[in-house]
Amino acid sequence: MIIKNREDLISSGLRARAVELIEAGIRRVLPSNLMRSSIKYNRRNKRLAVNGVKYDLSRGRVFVIGGGKASGLMAEELERIIGTESIVAGTVNCKTGGYKTEKITIVQAGHPVPDSAGVIGVREMLAMKARYNIGKGDLVICLISGGGSSLLPCPVTAVTLEDKQAMTQLLLRCGADIKEINTVRKHLSLIKGGGLAAYYKPARVISLVISDVVGDGLDVIASGPTVADPSTFKDAYAVLQKYGLLEKAPQNTVSFIRRGYEGAEAETPKELGNCDNYIIGHNRMALEAMSEKAKDLGLKPSIVTAEMTGDTSTVAYGLAGEIKDGRYRGFDVVLLGGETTPALTENAGKGGRNQHYAAVSMLAMQDCACPWVVASVGTDGSDYLPDVAGAMVDNRSLAAARAAGLDVEDYIEKFDSNTLFTKMGRSLIVTGPTGTNVSDIVLYLPG
Repeated sequence: MIIKNREDLISSGLRARAVELIEAGIRRVLPSNLMRSSIKYNRRNKRLAVNGVKYDLSRGRVFVIGGGKASGLMAEELERIIGTESIVAGTVNCKTGGYKTEKITIVQAGHPVPDSAGVIGVREMLAMKARYNIGKGDLVICLISGGGSSLLPCPVTAVTLEDKQAMTQLLLRCGADIKEINTVRKHLSLIKGGGLAAYYKPARVISLVISDVVGDGLDVIASGPTVADPSTFKDAYAVLQKYGLLEKAPQNTVSFIRRGYEGAEAETPKELGNCDNYIIGHNRMALEAMSEKAKDLGLKPSIVTAEMTGDTSTVAYGLAGEIKDGRYRGFDVVLLGGETTPALTENAGKGGRNQHYAAVSMLAMQDCACPWVVASVGTDGSDYLPDVAGAMVDNRSLAAARAAGLDVEDYIEKFDSNTLFTKMGRSLIVTGPTGTNVSDIVLYLPG
């Protein structure tokens, strides 16, 4: 059971169906399922196949590195698939602990704000090269997933961890999208933007990647530590300028990016010849699993997009308008995936983009004639707050909130959706950490 409070949520047939569909989507993209469907290993001749591409592991040693919300479960499954006897050593940074690995050390590090534990974990990954004299003929398997940008901190020498923490907080709150955020992060890091793969030359690096970004851009996922970086210091400076952060951000970070813009600091790698990157999981897989489950339940689903972006409120009102206008007439289930971006105010309350989406949907869908359910869920189980994945509302939610004396519009304006749903009850979706991350899934059941 993925949703821990499912009984609290199921107060109607439509809500029960919504819970089943959400669980089917998350289950499909659990790291163990993704790893088993993408990786095959012949222990007799030590041949590894990743998405059908074969590698001979008999000619060198195998090491494991990486980071992300899914990296702990990925590490567990990798040891099961290729066997611990095939791995010399490894270190992986993850948001949560408690994983059972023998050769791969799991470091519990900070997210969404990087911390010192993450720095220590990265230093251990880098130290392995000299410790084991990793070189030509050896293979480094890198396990990457969403959250890796924060979980793999390795600031340039001119910038402190505290500087990066402050910059991360500013970027998360200013309305910048993930590509913009990671453009800045890459240019303040020694390993992002291809730096990690470049460091391990001449060893071959294979990156197994679970995508949490719209469009699955390898250079954006976890800030692309094993991908040549198309962005520049000029791009990073433009992000700070666009969001008015040149004065607000720590001056060490601004000065470093400005020096890079002026050509005084080395750019991120623009070519890498020693790394193969494979996306083994992405948002559309979750949506397709939800679609198949809907068909099993006798419903007719429509996958609108796996590349949902934009302001959270605007997207919620837009979809509600399309549903009320009959664009999806004939479908029982409407599915979307991706990641919206709420433009938070300085004194924003508690909540994340999924809870905000659901709260706004109460207003956007209020004049829909038929019964309906809307749910918005972070597949990692954390909608900014660590103990809630998202929220579910239906055609009775708004009336119930107002009957309880709750000013829904005020909570939405203050971006305080978590407080609103806590007071309402039967709305918050709780999964705990799922161990995966393919961004968000949004579900409409127009009854």
